[in-house]
Amino acid sequence: MSEVLNQPAQQQRIGVERERRRAASRRNKLFFAAFVLLALIAPFGIYPVFLMKLLCFALFACAFNLLLGYAGLLSFGHAAFLATGGYITGFVLTEYSGLSTELGILAGTAASAGLGLIFGVLAIRRQGIYFAMITLALAQLVFFMYMQANFTGGENGLQGVPRGQLFGLIDLKNNLNMYYFVLAVFIGGFLLIQRTIHSPYGQVLKAIRENEPRAVSLGYNVDAHKLLAFVLSAALTGLAGATKTVVFQLASLTDAHWHMSGEVILMTLLGGVGTVLGPFVGASIVVTLQTYLSSGPLGDWVHVILGVIFVVCVLMFRAGLVGWMSKLIRKNFK
Repeated sequence: MSEVLNQPAQQQRIGVERERRRAASRRNKLFFAAFVLLALIAPFGIYPVFLMKLLCFALFACAFNLLLGYAGLLSFGHAAFLATGGYITGFVLTEYSGLSTELGILAGTAASAGLGLIFGVLAIRRQGIYFAMITLALAQLVFFMYMQANFTGGENGLQGVPRGQLFGLIDLKNNLNMYYFVLAVFIGGFLLIQRTIHSPYGQVLKAIRENEPRAVSLGYNVDAHKLLAFVLSAALTGLAGATKTVVFQLASLTDAHWHMSGEVILMTLLGGVGTVLGPFVGASIVVTLQTYLSSGPLGDWVHVILGVIFVVCVLMFRAGLVGWMSKLIRKNFK
């Protein structure tokens, strides 16, 4: 009898939850449409090269968040994939002048995916700090390899990478053309990540993150799911690195250094781990501060300022800026 009486209440709760999800979906679509609109007109008011740098690092942070925020894997070696994408793309476009730009970028992305597969096979069976340390050690090996390799230019970097033409038709030497290409790359990568996390596969990743032993007991091949997430994250990171190299016509050891792995962690935590927009917001804040403070009187204090902002964010906004704003919206706009 009590079960019959409780059915209307349960149906009401289900209906309320569905309505909340629909409202959240509408808000996300509205935010995305507003972002695309602003991004299309942004280069007419802001320096396009700065915007391209921001989009490349935003894609880097979003790719890292796919691994940390949804698979629960903290990697200290993602700089290796960023540098691999950049170096391979730069080398291919420099050595084979007739090759179109998109093929060079795809070559860098594929190389990063292959490196991610190697890293994943070696590290994926470990958890927590052991997983993080293995990825850091492997990334340092890659760093020293690029330092000694002839094709990378060593400490001078791989310079003079040609931008070339997109599909043999669009001249990417023009900053405006290059910007819209980078914007298309970012949107494509962002949509791929969003589709992944909202797919059944993404739900399995979240289950593994929350309770791995339970996921194993349900029959899921946990290692295979985590390995696929690692490779996908590495490939998208390589795509960001390859695009960045074409933008600046340079691939350098800075992208392979462990500091870069630390920066992407900072971007993700600052914006909000496990949120869709968090990495983009975090990357925007970090890149903007680095760009504008480094050329001013506070140039030597950039890392100190970023550290203070990070500490304040951790203490006051543990879910990150976007996570905190999402909670505020859900609380006031149900």
